[in-house]
Amino acid sequence: MIDVNELRKGVTFLLDGNLYKVTDYQHHKPGRGKATIRIKASNLRTGANIEKTFNSGDRVEDVRLDYHNVQYLYTDGDFFYFMDLETYEQPAIPKSVIGDTEGYLKAELEVKLTFFNNEALDIELPTSVDLLVTGAEPAVRGDTATGVTKKVELETGLQVGVPSFVVEGDVIRVDTRTGEYVTRVTE
Repeated sequence: MIDVNELRKGVTFLLDGNLYKVTDYQHHKPGRGKATIRIKASNLRTGANIEKTFNSGDRVEDVRLDYHNVQYLYTDGDFFYFMDLETYEQPAIPKSVIGDTEGYLKAELEVKLTFFNNEALDIELPTSVDLLVTGAEPAVRGDTATGVTKKVELETGLQVGVPSFVVEGDVIRVDTRTGEYVTRVTE
């Protein structure tokens, strides 16, 4: 058990049988009376956000999370398969845990998985990934005066807006936090 005064952004705790990760923390001390701690937290299993107010001195259950560096192998549609880089075990992670990050996963990409009691909770991608452009419309002559962008399809099925000079067969770097084009990669 930990005191609620120790809750800070990024701390994970157990409350009413649910796992939460603190996303925002405020300590409020009125002139008289006990201090209150207001937090915003995200449920790690469902993704739901809550706001909770605790009195100073309240306690919540601390949890220990395990982090594993893994390499992405493949997907069968419902599950994504990874290989632990230390133990060589191959955990199968449900699509619900992967969520929107699916478009950034390509074979041999190294990511970090978060586990609690052998249950996968979250995936952490590198800040950018290099992906091959598999479909791009040709640029129209004369469209370069205002920095026109176009949509291209990448090897993972992800669609990204890119400058008009990017063509099919190019490798581009995409920011995984924003989903935006960063640069064209020369190989």
